[in-house]
Amino acid sequence: MTQPTPLMPHATASWLVDNTALTFEQIAEFCGLHILEVQAMADDLAASKYTGRDPLRSGELTMGEIEKGQADPAYKLKMHKAPVTVSRTKGPRYTPVSKRQDKPDGIAWILRNHPEVSDAQIGKLIGTTRNTIAAIRDRSHWNISNITAKDPVTLGLCSQRELDAIVAKAAKKAGIVDEGADERLGDDREALIEELRAERVAQAKAASEAAQEAEVAAWLEAKRAAEAAGEA
Repeated sequence: MTQPTPLMPHATASWLVDNTALTFEQIAEFCGLHILEVQAMADDLAASKYTGRDPLRSGELTMGEIEKGQADPAYKLKMHKAPVTVSRTKGPRYTPVSKRQDKPDGIAWILRNHPEVSDAQIGKLIGTTRNTIAAIRDRSHWNISNITAKDPVTLGLCSQRELDAIVAKAAKKAGIVDEGADERLGDDREALIEELRAERVAQAKAASEAAQEAEVAAWLEAKRAAEAAGEA
């Protein structure tokens, strides 16, 4: 039986990265995340900084369990108390306010890469309406010029498991699943890893270039000030 994940996996992972000596693999497995997501948090390269959520206060972990993990990198953390989930029977999926602006990008990515997925499935996965999906599909959305297709998993709108399940179900219904499906799924997973790695490298490069530009600008400003002082 699969172990349940924390109620707020990204926030919990952020807290564990900042406050423990657990390995990225241990944190990723406990929180149900990809290891590269945890790596990005540690490198401050995540798209947005998550506010850490203490799993000790929520009762999901105990200090004894964390200490076991810190003492043995191969140890797999065990959930002390599974979070209480509340089932919703109506209404769209809830998305944090900070992530709602990313929804159109995630919808556009699914429409482009998985046209077999129905509007109802997209609405349930992303937490949006059919009108919004239709507007993005026919490019009548009010902000269409600023919408860029981005993987909803990397945007934090859904998990890789949820996306895989929706795509597999849609593909099966459409009759496009064949014997090579498992191989393609493995290829997709490898592609995701490479995409995340490339994104981290690009962000690190951009940050380095920005720092260098700031340093040059500061040097030029100091030079101008010195020249102005000399002329005075």
